Amino acid sequence: MQGVTLHYAYCNIVMPPKKKYTIRIRMWVDEQSGPFLGIGRVVLLEKIRETGSITNAAKSIKMSYRQAWQLVEDMNKRSIEPLVEKILGGKNGSGAFLTKAGELAIKKFYKLESEIKSFIEKKSKKVAF
Repeated sequence: MQGVTLHYAYCNIVMPPKKKYTIRIRMWVDEQSGPFLGIGRVVLLEKIRETGSITNAAKSIKMSYRQAWQLVEDMNKRSIEPLVEKILGGKNGSGAFLTKAGELAIKKFYKLESEIKSFIEKKSKKVAF
């Protein structure tokens, strides 16, 4: 009888459900003097490539031209080569375009982000508290 009681008590213990956790990150690439690239700056670069204009790129992501221009200047300063160059005047008007360095920066950023996310996904499967 004693064995039955112990078995009954064991079967009726309510185990708390196992919680699942995930890890989230936001990646920044810093240069000695400060932030160089983050997802917001990369999106700005992509919009400049898409629109051919810092003004239109800024509008499309609801950012002021002044802030967009400051970010472009900042990235250009911190990069080995300029990522964005302006086109001044001319018969087609002014605008901006991504340099080869700008295109490469976008590719490298997404590749690095993908590698880090893959690592984080693996670690997330093992997280327990």
